[in-house]
This record gives sequence, structure tokens and C-alpha cells, in this order.
Amino acid sequence: MSVAAYCIFCCRQIGTSGPATKKHLPWNDISKYNSICTDLRRFVFITYEVLSLKKLLQIDTQAIQQEKLKSYVYIRTTSLNPSEYQGITYQARKEIHKAVRKILETEAKIFRRPFNGQFSTFDGEDHECALWLLLKRTQSEDKEVRLQAVQDLANNHHWHDYQYGTVAQTCDQRTAIGLARSKDIDLRFFLPPPPLPKIKSDYSMEDELRLLLVSLPQTGLDPCVQYFTSLALHESSQTLAAQRGGLWCFGGNGLPYCETLSKIPSETVELFCLQALVQHSKVSSHCDKIEAKGGLQLLQRIYQLRKDSAKIQRNIIRIIGNMALDERLHSSIVHAGWVSVLAEVMKSPHVIQSSHASRALANLDRDTVQEKYPDGVYVLHPQYRSSQPIRADVLFVHGLLGAAFKTWRQQDIDRCLDKNGSEGEEDYSQCWPKTWLASDCPALRIISVEYDTHLSDWKATCPVEAHR
Repeated sequence: MSVAAYCIFCCRQIGTSGPATKKHLPWNDISKYNSICTDLRRFVFITYEVLSLKKLLQIDTQAIQQEKLKSYVYIRTTSLNPSEYQGITYQARKEIHKAVRKILETEAKIFRRPFNGQFSTFDGEDHECALWLLLKRTQSEDKEVRLQAVQDLANNHHWHDYQYGTVAQTCDQRTAIGLARSKDIDLRFFLPPPPLPKIKSDYSMEDELRLLLVSLPQTGLDPCVQYFTSLALHESSQTLAAQRGGLWCFGGNGLPYCETLSKIPSETVELFCLQALVQHSKVSSHCDKIEAKGGLQLLQRIYQLRKDSAKIQRNIIRIIGNMALDERLHSSIVHAGWVSVLAEVMKSPHVIQSSHASRALANLDRDTVQEKYPDGVYVLHPQYRSSQPIRADVLFVHGLLGAAFKTWRQQDIDRCLDKNGSEGEEDYSQCWPKTWLASDCPALRIISVEYDTHLSDWKATCPVEAHR
């Protein structure tokens, strides 16, 4: 634009100054003026953009204030607009929390207990204050106060994700176990299992299990367990197995040996290795070895990879239940992420899976359960924490070739459906003592016991039992 104006100015001078004279145009000056104009245009444009961005950029100070009330940052956030929380449900919940806070203050005055000052001056919403109050009470030295606080936490089903996450990250081991043993618990109360360490690329789960079995002592076990374990690890030749009469035989199911275990499906090998680990986990000193060798993390990895195998998962939870008999290992079991897994399995519709998880959690719960349940002893009722006093114990013992759960099924499911049609599946009971007896007599503690009866293998495949 400046070049065009300069040309017009020169033309006017030529047209009004008489005869034209040849004159050299100052092109250097024209280039200089053009550069200056370009810089001015850039400066004006940048200034305009800065002013526009300044108007658009706003910092929500309410968001900063909200973050002061939280200890952690979560992916799922909630709206900070108070107008969105003015519904009837929110107002009712707010009034309930106010009432609870007043009750706690009154209780502290009546019983002359100190009311925590930091919570009385807590700068936040009332429902946030109630959350932290409950967490504080779960660590009380008074057992009744502690148990009631855990129950109050478990009864909350209206919280936001970040509130459940706050409880999951701040509650102690005892509270987490209590929540897992609460009925209809929200699984958001629990952190997922921690990331597992990487394994060597040339190692498989089968190799890891073999290494774990090799590291365990071979003393203090049943002679047949020693025989099968050593045979699995060191003598995979079919000829040697035949000479010793060796079969894989756990629970009455036999599997002949091949020349190498690698020819057997990996899932089958893992299953038999886990069944050997079940026997090892019955010995307290061997449980220490399993924990020291990273067995809890290895079992967690196999559990996540074999979600489609109920037998493998059941044997893994059985091992965890045996290890939970030793209170020294409780912290390691919790830190390995097994509480969240057991809480999820407790919700399983399959009575065998849920009963194994219930036994493991009962052995972990030293706050409300005085007894310890060894391998093969399962509590069918109550499987959750309950204020109902126990009036009597009922023990169910199956017969020969029976089982702790299968013996007490209503009848074969296919026959039941053939007779009753589609309605039969809803009324069908996988274990009637747990379903019917517990409903009719809630004050009973119902226990089922399992033991091995290998009538079909009476002439035992294990040579050390030839005398039976």
C-alpha cells in the first residue's frame, strides 16, 4: 500500500511540474518504508490477539478452593456449580449429615470424650466433613465405635467417585477388610491390584510356578504330596512314572505323565502346580517362603490371566485363604491387592467361588472373627459381618465321594429345568443349607467340611499309600 501511494505521489509531481525530466527513483527508501509498515502491522495484530486472549482467559478460583478439600486428583471430576446440587436428594443428604454431626458433638459432650477440633472447624461441605469423620472413627481404639464407623461407610451408596477413591486411598488395612466383608459393598471402595513386576521374556507362567515349587522345602508335607511334587519337577519321563506307578492325582483326577510336561496344555500344568501349592500353603513355614519369593504377585498375575478358568481361580483363592491363617502375612496379602479381588469374588453367584473368598476374608478379619478356618472348612452362613448373635453351630459333613458344596445341591440342574421349565432356574439352589436354612434360621452358623475320599483310587497311585 505504501509503494502504491508513493507512485501516485510521484506521478502527480510529474504531471504538474512542466516538462518531464528523467529522474532516478529512490527504491532503497521505498523498501525501507515498506519494511516499517510491515512491522507496524505485525505489532498491531499481536497486540489485538493478546487483548482478546486476556478477555477470554478466566481462572476459576472456586476450582482451586475445591482442590483444597481433596487429598488427591481424580480423572472423573464433578461440576463445581452449586446450582446443580440444589435437588431434593442433595438437600436431604445435607440435612442428614448435619444431624449426624450434631449427634457426634452431643455424644462427645455426654460421655466427656474429646471432639476432634480440626473436624469441627473443617472448611468444606457437610458431606465432606462426615466422610473424614467416619474415616477418623474407623481408627478409634473403641472397638464398637470402629465397627459402627465401618458399617456407616459401607452403607453409603450415593457418593461421588472421588469420595470412594478418597476412602480407598486413606483407609487402613483393618477398615478395608471390614468393608470387603460388608454386604452389598460398592467395589469403588477398593483400589485395584497394584501393577505387577515384569517377568523375563523367555519365562512363562509354567516356568515361574516350577521355580516357586523348587524353592519350597520338601519337608513337613504329606508323603504323597512330596512324591507328586518331586515327580512333577524332576521326573517327567513316562517310563519312570510308570515304574513308580505315578499319576498326577489330586482330588481323584488322574493324568498320566508324558515325556515332557510341555506337551500338556499350559493351563493343565498350571492347575496341577497350583494344587501342589495348595498342599504347601498348609504349612506355615512354607507360606513364608511363598511370600518371600514373590508368590503373592505371581498368583495375582495368573489370576488375572486365567479369568476364564474357575478351577485355577478357585485354587488360587484357596492358597490365599491358607496363607491368611498366619497373621504375619496379612499386610503382604493386602498390599498385593487381594482384598479388592476377594470382595469382587464374594459377589459371585457361584457358591463355591464365593465361599472360598468368604473363608479367606474371614481369616483376614481379626476384628470380628475369633476363629480361624483351615483348609476344607467353609462358613456358609454368615459370610458377611452381622450384628446377629450366633445361637448355635450346624456342621454339614458329606459322605464318601461327596463334596462340601456339591453334596448339598438341590438336584442336578438339568433335571430341575426339565421338570419345572424356566422357573426352575430361579428357584434352584446350588447349596440348600446356605440358601434355605440360613433364611429360615439366621441365628445359626452353618459350616460345611470337605475331606478327600478317593474310593475310585483306593488301590492308590501313590506308592507310599499302598498299605491302604
